[in-house]
Amino acid sequence: MTKINFGTDGWRAIIAKEFTVDNVARIAAGTAAWTIKQAKRPSIVLGHDCRFGGELFVETVAKVLSQHQIKVYMASTFVSAPMISMGTMQTGSVLGVFITASHNPPLYNGYKLKGNYGGPLLEEQVLEVESMIPDHYVDDLDGISIRELREKSMLEDIDLESMYCNYLEEQFDLNAIRHAKMHFAFDAMYGSGQGVMRRLFPDIMLMHCQRQPLFDGIPPEPLAKNLKAFSQAIIAAGNIDCGLAVDGDAERIALMDNKGQYIDSHHVILLLIHYLHQVKKRKGKVAAGFSSSVKIKKLCEAFGIPLDIVKIGFKHICGIMLQEEVLVGGEESGGIAVAGHIPERDGIYNGLLIWEAMVKTGKTLTELIGQVYAITGAFAFERADLTISQDDKERIVENCRNNAYTQFGKYVVQMTENLDGYKYYFSDSQWLMIRPSGTEPVLRTYAEGADREEALDILRVCYQTIMD
Repeated sequence: MTKINFGTDGWRAIIAKEFTVDNVARIAAGTAAWTIKQAKRPSIVLGHDCRFGGELFVETVAKVLSQHQIKVYMASTFVSAPMISMGTMQTGSVLGVFITASHNPPLYNGYKLKGNYGGPLLEEQVLEVESMIPDHYVDDLDGISIRELREKSMLEDIDLESMYCNYLEEQFDLNAIRHAKMHFAFDAMYGSGQGVMRRLFPDIMLMHCQRQPLFDGIPPEPLAKNLKAFSQAIIAAGNIDCGLAVDGDAERIALMDNKGQYIDSHHVILLLIHYLHQVKKRKGKVAAGFSSSVKIKKLCEAFGIPLDIVKIGFKHICGIMLQEEVLVGGEESGGIAVAGHIPERDGIYNGLLIWEAMVKTGKTLTELIGQVYAITGAFAFERADLTISQDDKERIVENCRNNAYTQFGKYVVQMTENLDGYKYYFSDSQWLMIRPSGTEPVLRTYAEGADREEALDILRVCYQTIMD
């Protein structure tokens, strides 16, 4: 029996090893048991991303849910996470179930839960679902016909992509972006955001907008190392003002400037705070993940905006958004939500906000970043994911727990925080963070400095220190 534990954001496992029809059926059974306690005639929105076997796994879930008399709205094609969240809210369903492993390598698939408010299911509720997952699933699913479920109206196909595209047309003046003198580009990383941008912006540079379940061997996570082809294409084109890249389920965001230089999520968060607060005059606090840049605090202080720092995992930000007015909620990983939208990470929506800011202000991406730097000062952030032995991983985490690290090379620790991982401050603008991954067999290390060279140097001496 495989023990099912929902991590930072859903359950993920290697396809055909632990991510199997049997285990997905078990999770679906637990999902059904929880759902029928929430409403008399419940429904669930169900979909999958572009990964291998998505159709098989959603049909498995649909069959299990039908055994509990739960109506299923099933996406008619692959979809993004924001589409599932929006569909769950729009249909009045109890839950959204999304078969996706988001940014993980192609060998993985996963199972995510979305709440009826249009965002990730909160941790307390996820744990309730997890506790209801049976050790085995014994019903005969082969005897259940998807066609018959449709005929009995237990399963209804739903066009979530059209619903989402229509929503974006209402939220933005897309024609202003389409007909602007500026030129834009989009990299779907072979993920489920591809259909949306092909429909909305067919004339811009579109990259990796085909279904390719192996992602050409590159994990669909919008990090600089995974976007080299996108950067080179922008450089070669010579006329692209901003490139937008999103991850496999279109939650996470990264940008490219007109020189093909990578703009990370920290800068995107800062740009969104500046644009929404200063130009669009929106109100609300900021919620940021523990691994986010210290410059967020500096910008919030300059604008008089309250700031909450939360544990890693967007569900913690979502929880605040359900209770309070939040201007921007964002994480280092590129998952960002904004006021005026659903409490969900949405790479495409946030990218359109940046493009809108450029078109409306007439400023380049570099000039917009310059406005932020004028307040916060320039900075650079780097992250290294270390694949090390389990023994080394446990030893390092134990050392962190016991305050064994007081200096990393020339960088002397001035203050330590351990909200979620271990964050070592060397000054008010230099820091290092060590945190074991919640979904992968790696140790994550993060660093921020005045420039890229300093951030990389911090990571280098970190590795030397912890592996010594």
